[in-house]
Amino acid sequence: MSVKTFIENYLDNYTAYKEKWNYEDGCIYKGALDLYKVTGEKYYFDFIIRKLAEFIAEDGNINNYEIDEFNIDNVNAGKVLFDVYETTGEDKYKKAVELLREQLEQHPRTQEKNFWHKKIYPNQVWLDGLYMAMPFYAKYEKDFNSSKGLDDIHQQFLTVKKRIWDASKELYYHGYDETKSERWSNPETGLSENFWGRAMGWFVMALVDTLEIVGSDSNIGKDLQAMLVEAIEGLVKYQDGNSGMWYQVLDQGNREGNYLETSGTLMIAYSILKGVRLGYLPQSMKENGVKALKTTMDKYLDTVNNELGGICGVAGLGNVPYRDGSYEYYISEKIVPNDPKGVGAFLMAYSEFLRLA
Repeated sequence: MSVKTFIENYLDNYTAYKEKWNYEDGCIYKGALDLYKVTGEKYYFDFIIRKLAEFIAEDGNINNYEIDEFNIDNVNAGKVLFDVYETTGEDKYKKAVELLREQLEQHPRTQEKNFWHKKIYPNQVWLDGLYMAMPFYAKYEKDFNSSKGLDDIHQQFLTVKKRIWDASKELYYHGYDETKSERWSNPETGLSENFWGRAMGWFVMALVDTLEIVGSDSNIGKDLQAMLVEAIEGLVKYQDGNSGMWYQVLDQGNREGNYLETSGTLMIAYSILKGVRLGYLPQSMKENGVKALKTTMDKYLDTVNNELGGICGVAGLGNVPYRDGSYEYYISEKIVPNDPKGVGAFLMAYSEFLRLA
């Protein structure tokens, strides 16, 4: 069975991850859109339309979406709406975009003006949230608001660099609590304790996808490109020499219980391959991305049983039961096959691989 057959089997049988509008579905939508753009096959676009019909009403309202939940994750699935609106001309998609943009308008922020990760996580910024919101925010501002919000986006990225980057490790921590009051946060810095692979994956995808929208010749673009180069150079130092993959906890590859994780690896591979293609990263890094994708496929993609394995199901900070951000916590989360966060990243990375040809 081929990779293409695996992808089509997965999409043909895909059911919404939750009844509510959610970011996990958004990962699959984005992967399908990338495949549509590189192959031109209407099958992928039709999949997106079919799935969006389960949520977006004719008046543009989004079923099972509550703006005042103020969950930054909920913005992610809206990224494909710009292309869908442009292609179909159907006004309901533009109205759904406006609804999600209104969430960002009202969304609570830290004192330094970064979006809270969620209303239930007050004063907290996680790397995940940069991916969920910033490419959507940038695209809206560029297409519909004369780029007025780009300075805000710029500042939020710079604040994350200032607060979360560890120059000695050349990695970003998973998140920080501005009040330094959460049990998982360092009482002096507010930072979480570890460097989680998928968090870094979300972040470098946020950088490269936002860069594609704003362009590298702008002030924001120059800073984002510098951050992307710096982050990828740091990540390459932790890339496993044998497998080409990255570990669940990035800097502790030799520690008992750590494992080579699929979703984070594929997100980083996508970011490298796209960054190289668009000229944001040096050509010499292409092989790092190709190796990461190919070895993940060799290790975890089972096209006989239609399964992509090695995916951390979920990881976060706080909540109930309490997630303390420790090493033991990250390696304890369940590993699940075919999770959309891993498959979505695979579709995106594989799309970039196809572009190489």
